This record gives sequence, structure tokens and C-alpha cells, in this order.
Amino acid sequence: MLKLVLLFITAFAAATVSGAAGFGGAILLLPLLVATVGVTHAVPLLTIAQLIGNLSRAGFGFTQIHWKPVGMFLFGAVPLSILGALSFVQLPKGLVTRAIGIVILVFVVLKYFGLLKIKGGSALLVMGGGMVGFLSGLVGSAGPLGAAIFLSLGLPPVAYIASEATTALAMHGIKTLIYQHYISLDREFWVLATLLGVAMIFGTWSAKRIIERMQQEMFQRFVALLLVAIAIYMVVYG
Repeated sequence: MLKLVLLFITAFAAATVSGAAGFGGAILLLPLLVATVGVTHAVPLLTIAQLIGNLSRAGFGFTQIHWKPVGMFLFGAVPLSILGALSFVQLPKGLVTRAIGIVILVFVVLKYFGLLKIKGGSALLVMGGGMVGFLSGLVGSAGPLGAAIFLSLGLPPVAYIASEATTALAMHGIKTLIYQHYISLDREFWVLATLLGVAMIFGTWSAKRIIERMQQEMFQRFVALLLVAIAIYMVVYG
């Protein structure tokens, strides 16, 4: 019972963080899942939790989704996420994760000092989506990199969260189908998945109430600081 309560609280916290910033929840939730259910079921369980979290973020902000950049991003992300999943055994995940962290740090620093002038055009979204999709399939998640790309569009907070969540929803949906095909998921797994899903919905709802009160400039700084923190974690721990 204590295990379930701890998982619920952690999932709620993870959903609140990712619901307010668009990323970061997986890093909070994955270590506890590995310790609780083991590596084999932790990743598919996390994927389903993220699927529900992204579905709730997209749903709560549905009217503010910017469909054109979402479509452009997914045009590159969906096929390359499949390619990345098929290639995941061929590259060391720690090395790839550290590389993602370095790219995010460089991106944020250049943007902060005004040395990187990026407009959210079709080329950026398609190529960025392809990169994020491939890396997501390769190492399980590249959410912070996708968030950095959507942050460059200058969208209002709720629109940014809902649009980025819609792209993540598609990629996590594909991976969930693959996990169901290759891994046997028993009754206990689905009980935990339901528990985490409820926590993710409540956490996302709480996050939406927070970001609706934030000014866009403050929100951009908050997301940039969290990006830096997550990127440093990825570089150090891989």
C-alpha cells in the first residue's frame, strides 16, 4: 500500500513539473519505477504514464493547440522515431543521452546571449522533429530537446504546453503499441498504469492552473532554467 501511495505522489509531482514546463517528469518518475517494478516493466509503464500525461495536457489546452507546427514536427518525428527504436541496440544510450544534454545546453546559452536567431519555420520543425523522434526511439525520451524547439516558437504558455504535448502523445502512442507487442503486460501492470494515469491527470490540471497565471516572459525564463538543470543532469548521469 505504501508503495502505491509513493508512486501516486511521485507521479503527481512529475505531471505537475512536465505540465508546467512541457518536460522533466520522466526523470522524476523513472528511478522510482525501476526500483519498484524492475527495468523490464519500468520503461513501458513510464511510457503509458507519459502517454496519459500528454493526453491530458493536450486535452486541457486543446483549443490553443497550434496545429501547423505540430504537423510539421510530427512529419519528421514519427518515421524517425520508428527508425530510432529499431536502432536502439547499436549505440550506447549513456553517450547519446549526454550528447542530447550538451546540445540543449548550447541551444539555451546561445539563445540567452542572443547569438542564435531561430524562427520556427517549416525546416526547423521538420528537421528538429526528425532528430527528436530518432533520439526518442533510440534512448526512450528526448522531451527536453523537443521542448527547446517549441520554446523557440514564442507561443503563449498554455499553447506551448498543449502543442508540444500533442507531438509527444503521437510518439509515446507508437512506442506503447510496440511494447504491447513484445512485452507481456499482466494485471498488476495495468493496475499501476491506471493509478499513475489518474495521478498524471490531477498533476496536469494543477500545472495548468499555475501557468495560466504566469506572464509569458516569466514562463520562458522558468522553462529555460529547467532546461539547463535537466541538461546538466543528462550530461553528468547519462
